[in-house]
Amino acid sequence: MNSKVQSLKAFLSTAGRVALVEVAGTKGSTPREKGAFMLVSHTAIFGTIGGGQLEYMAIDKARQMLGSSPSSLWGGSVSRRREAALAKRGGGAALPGPPPRTTSSSDPPHKGEGEEARIEVDEICATLDVPLGPEIGQCCGGRVEVLIRLVDAALAAELVAAAETEEAELPYVYIFGGGHVGQALASTIALLPVHCVVIETRAEALEGMPETVETRLTPMPEAIVRDAPAGTAFAILTHDHALDFLIVAEALKRDDTAYVGMIGSKTKKATFKNWFLKSADGSEAEFARLVSPIGGDAVKDKRPPVIAALAAAEIMTALVIHGAASNADHHAPRDKVMAG
Repeated sequence: MNSKVQSLKAFLSTAGRVALVEVAGTKGSTPREKGAFMLVSHTAIFGTIGGGQLEYMAIDKARQMLGSSPSSLWGGSVSRRREAALAKRGGGAALPGPPPRTTSSSDPPHKGEGEEARIEVDEICATLDVPLGPEIGQCCGGRVEVLIRLVDAALAAELVAAAETEEAELPYVYIFGGGHVGQALASTIALLPVHCVVIETRAEALEGMPETVETRLTPMPEAIVRDAPAGTAFAILTHDHALDFLIVAEALKRDDTAYVGMIGSKTKKATFKNWFLKSADGSEAEFARLVSPIGGDAVKDKRPPVIAALAAAEIMTALVIHGAASNADHHAPRDKVMAG
């Protein structure tokens, strides 16, 4: 199974000289949050700070620092015209500029409310302070400070360590069933910042899964539910309705799940409810947490990719809400003590 950490390590080991482009400060509406970053080499990029002209400008500046020609995304003439236009407005400066100064990410990100863009550089570090307005062809309305640094061995190690920490804290999505919808859902979920695990009783159904997806073959899928991490999202869509019921019942017995969803119709849900309450010692409160059909019923389209897209959005929303609630609960006692 491949991962973002492995992709990051591969990029750092094969890209040659690399610059780190990081959002150091934001004000107002911006494409990405503070801390978002990308890596830029002479010929490739890893990650994004939000795209658009802001990102093109940052790529161009990073490649100038790396000693390459201006980015093909901009083209030299476009880049120089853009910097000249910014400088003409009174705040920007194309290289060479005033005496070099290094601005760290701890400096105040915004000084004044003017619409000018500032570009400050030295040999290993550059800061772009850019308004997201007509000057650069974006209309977000906010302002972004971008810090660009050349990556040495120490910084590369820091990036890998941070990525490993982030990856270890990602939530889990367990997909039970690798049929048509399961395959489509796994492919969609694989694009999101989560750990995706597909569980099946049939070996052939696990073939062709995305490389970032973990697969598990087991004769008793319901047993895997018990050992899943807290905050896991469960999507149940096997080839066997009786098996679906066993898995859903196990998931609903847990009170720490982010999401429990089962594919099927209103009739299937009603049948499960009757069985769950009468034969599985389930409660009305537990049943109320079941999402079925997955992806909602507003869109009347049963094609697997459509169901997968709707279900993935539903699952991601549930994970974000659950994560925010968990963080609030975690900090509440400490905040109460500090307030007291």
